[in-house]
Amino acid sequence: MKTTHCTLPGCPPALGPYSLAVQTAAPLLFVSGMTPWDPMTGKIERGTITEQTRLVLENIRRVVEGSGANLAHAVSCRVYLSNLTPETFKEMNTVYAEYFGGDHPPARATVGTQLLGFDVEIECVVALGND
Repeated sequence: MKTTHCTLPGCPPALGPYSLAVQTAAPLLFVSGMTPWDPMTGKIERGTITEQTRLVLENIRRVVEGSGANLAHAVSCRVYLSNLTPETFKEMNTVYAEYFGGDHPPARATVGTQLLGFDVEIECVVALGND
């Protein structure tokens, strides 16, 4: 799989664990917005932002790996936080960096929005194919 992580003159730098843009020629897997659903309880768990983010990213990891890919091939993510503040962003971003903080993180947007019964939702696009 060939991907290009774009850094372009005159464009702003990525200020966190994300790429400004990612170009791929590979087929793509679109993972729907995942919530903090806990497979152990079978319920959405509303803990801290850190706990919810970890559950969400583990759910994404399971979907991606179950589809024959891995998170290292993620090209884009959208993060939705119900209460977007500098504190909640930092909590989410710390956990997010554990999953996507490598040399070539995916492009990302973080949006403050109203969510029903939980505080974190993340969707992800992953390139499929061989390295």
